[in-house]
Amino acid sequence: MSDYSTPPDENADQPRAPKRPKRDWMDRDPVVPPRSLIEPLSGRVLDPGTAMQVEGVTPRPTVYVGTSLLVAIDRLDDVLPILEKVGGLKGWTVRVDETFDSPRVSVPDPKNPENRITLGMARLLLGVTPGVAASSPDAWVLLQLARAEAGVESMVGVGLDHLMMTSPVWEPHPVWEPHPVWEPHPVWEPHGAPASYGRQGSGGRQPVMYVGEPPVRREKCAVRPHVAIMDTGVGKHPWLDRVVTEDTPSLIPLDPNTDPEIGGDLAGPLDGELDTNSGHGTFIAGLIHQACPDADIYSWRIVDSEGPVPENRVLTALIGLVGLVQKYHDREEGGLRIDVLSLSLGFFHESEDDTLTEHLLGGLLGALGVMGVTVVCAAGNESTARPQFPAALGPWRPEQGEAEKVDAFRLPIVAVGALNPNASEALFSNTGRWVRAWASGASVVSTMPPLQGGYLPRARIKYDGHIREDIDPDDFTGQFAVWSGTSFSAPLVAGRIAQHLFRTMPADEEKHRATVKDRAWVAVTAVSDIVAP
Repeated sequence: MSDYSTPPDENADQPRAPKRPKRDWMDRDPVVPPRSLIEPLSGRVLDPGTAMQVEGVTPRPTVYVGTSLLVAIDRLDDVLPILEKVGGLKGWTVRVDETFDSPRVSVPDPKNPENRITLGMARLLLGVTPGVAASSPDAWVLLQLARAEAGVESMVGVGLDHLMMTSPVWEPHPVWEPHPVWEPHPVWEPHGAPASYGRQGSGGRQPVMYVGEPPVRREKCAVRPHVAIMDTGVGKHPWLDRVVTEDTPSLIPLDPNTDPEIGGDLAGPLDGELDTNSGHGTFIAGLIHQACPDADIYSWRIVDSEGPVPENRVLTALIGLVGLVQKYHDREEGGLRIDVLSLSLGFFHESEDDTLTEHLLGGLLGALGVMGVTVVCAAGNESTARPQFPAALGPWRPEQGEAEKVDAFRLPIVAVGALNPNASEALFSNTGRWVRAWASGASVVSTMPPLQGGYLPRARIKYDGHIREDIDPDDFTGQFAVWSGTSFSAPLVAGRIAQHLFRTMPADEEKHRATVKDRAWVAVTAVSDIVAP
């Protein structure tokens, strides 16, 4: 998978693949999510030890939707007959999902902004042929059979529908003692297991009380920075009521009854536990607001209360967002200016032949860069140097003696890792040459919606007419929390970029439009190690 700082080879039919660092012991495969999280989405885990292989394609672990494939819209007519043919040999049907209403958008080419490209996708659904007994349809098997039948190059623009994970650190089922247990010294794992960050008291999601003043926001500003979030949405909070605009206009249809920032226990509503992602978007919005109080925040809900997000949903929302920015860029009615986009989700490639990610996801984010939007991505929490996407689509740190590979006409994708409170790198954070900025991400404090789970204080008594109790571990009605993850490092960097833009903000919209790219480059170099061209 190439990054968008690599220029194409004019003498080749396909873009030249960039140099990749040699894989080392740090480039390990991450632990896959619990099956309970991926089963509702027909999720499969790709195991290289048992996965179907084709010469020239060496798979690595990933998580994907087993019953669908994604295809770049301009490749559909070429690849569908091949996929239908090889699927038929397995007793499977392959059909275009006519209900999948993904928009198309015409945007500047990230490699040559003088040209425009049309980006969009189709979703193919796999089923069993009527009257035939067949093995369960599997998107990876179908893709590999097609590569074997027609060649690896024939499947350019076809990819798995990956399951993208958000990046908070969490423990799925914390165990609460019925009575307080006093330990004179905490118990430390011999190898500092990253999972310890998920425990309350070690950086896990827990209630706290914020006693300071709220961020100071100017009542009147001629032009404010605009920061976009695509996450779980944003709940009610006094800091954010006049700061955040939600789902206007809508990018994807979602049931309002499944809003994680309103109902915190939606997955397994009888288990009494707040879901793993509940409050995630509100927490992110609060960090942006702390870093840049004068920014306007635009939030779109695309992430569920628990579990991964299908890549098709993320891509559909991105296409819609890019369309809004394109209208602003072209001075059309209904456009929306976005200066910074913060993304706190990602996935791992199964192989470097995943050309759909480069063509579609990379094309969308690259087009945003051409139009003056800085994209900031969380690096992920798997304690690996293995590249996570979309963060790794940004420019990689040059090898010694090499020059930075960026273009002045396109703002870069900035991948962000997490720091501990003492400014050391958090053990859970992913790392590598593709991670270009670092910010606090362990035990950070931010805003929460007033959620309350089923756990109770471990001790409670009544004395002199008053209730005395231990801290309720999942009572967030105080509306502040401590949490950990690169999910929260990325919005801090996004907010800092917005604050740099605000310090040099012109007095009118047209001047901002004309200068935002140059000013954003100054901001990017201030918060990362990316060198401006």
